Amino acid sequence: MSSLVMQSLAVMGQGMLGVFVVMALLALCITLLNSFGSQKKKNTKG
Repeated sequence: MSSLVMQSLAVMGQGMLGVFVVMALLALCITLLNSFGSQKKKNTKG
C-alpha cells in the first residue's frame, strides 16, 4: 500500500479511538450521576 493510505489509516484509527474514549467517559459520567440521584430518593421519607 502507498504511504499516504497507511497514514490515513493511522489518522482514522486515532479518530475512532478518540470517539470510543469519549463514549466511555460519557457512560461513566451518566452512571455516576444516576447513582447519586438514586441515593437522594432512598434517603427521603415517604
